[in-house]
Amino acid sequence: EMKPDGSVQLEAHTVRVTIPAGVTEGQLIRLAGQGEPAAHGGAAGDLYLEVHIRAHRQFQLEARDVTLTFPVAPWEAALGASVTVPTLGGAVAMHVPAGSQSGQKLRLRGRGLPGTPPGDQYVQLKVVLPPADSPQARALYEEMRSKLDFDPRRT
Repeated sequence: EMKPDGSVQLEAHTVRVTIPAGVTEGQLIRLAGQGEPAAHGGAAGDLYLEVHIRAHRQFQLEARDVTLTFPVAPWEAALGASVTVPTLGGAVAMHVPAGSQSGQKLRLRGRGLPGTPPGDQYVQLKVVLPPADSPQARALYEEMRSKLDFDPRRT
């Protein structure tokens, strides 16, 4: 509606929209004929929606790829293990190779956002140490210290 000062006051109305799979941050979705009518009774224009994706508590998004920080036990990282990892499409089994390090990224091809091509999911490993809060746990750490020739600061 045109106001006397020449500005336009838009009327709010609800539009039901189906967001297509694989839409990315900042992408525009065009709704043909859903905009304001042209001056002097002309056809309605198009309405454009700009997509903004809310942050997820587990997954970080970059284009169509998603990254998940995933905790593993020291023995899983050192010896290798099969673990169950959450993805956008549900949990999947993933192999953690022997000798994996904290911060290492493993790729699950095609498990990111859908699209052409689909994105990948990257699983960033985070080795979590068990607490030395019992005599048994402390004894195991002491045994490792005495039997393993390991210094993480040695080059």
